[in-house]
Amino acid sequence: MKKLKRSSDAKIAGVCGGIAEYVNVDPTLIRLATVAIAIFTVVFPVVLVYFIAMAVMPEESEA
Repeated sequence: MKKLKRSSDAKIAGVCGGIAEYVNVDPTLIRLATVAIAIFTVVFPVVLVYFIAMAVMPEESEA
């Protein structure tokens, strides 16, 4: 069974890398999608969701 966890392949906190591993997609695509959503919408909610995910998702070594 897969578990959502922060990745050790981290650029900032490993959230996008962890999501990419969970859905079996290249982490660069998730990172680009996150940046695109932040640019084309309001940035604050995207950053808030990222920090919430960073606080909630366990690190790869903890999971």
